[in-house]
Amino acid sequence: MPSRSFALATALALLAPALGSCRYNFVPLIPPEVRVELPARITAATLTRSGEVLTVRATIDGRFDPGYLSAVWFDGGRELGRDSVYLDAETREASFALTAPNRGAYRALLSFGGNVLRQVELYEVQP
Repeated sequence: MPSRSFALATALALLAPALGSCRYNFVPLIPPEVRVELPARITAATLTRSGEVLTVRATIDGRFDPGYLSAVWFDGGRELGRDSVYLDAETREASFALTAPNRGAYRALLSFGGNVLRQVELYEVQP
């Protein structure tokens, strides 16, 4: 019997380092808090026609520095004009108008701070 208990003790002595490796040998570091700052975004934008006037209405949401919301008007691939409105924390809605007597494939690109945020379209004819 002594040889059997000796074999068991030897096996436990050899397995002890392997069993110790299953435990945490360090304290995990807690990462610093991540601050997420989402860019400004347009939550509502419409392009409508009323008679000969095309109107774009847009609402910007999120945290942003005061600046200009720009609109670039197109009929197909042809640029028709540009306009911009200054927005700040109190003024978050903008409206742009363009006189366009003819039917067309109109679209307006809305950008803020040099980044294109939205494109709105009104197809009265095939592009």
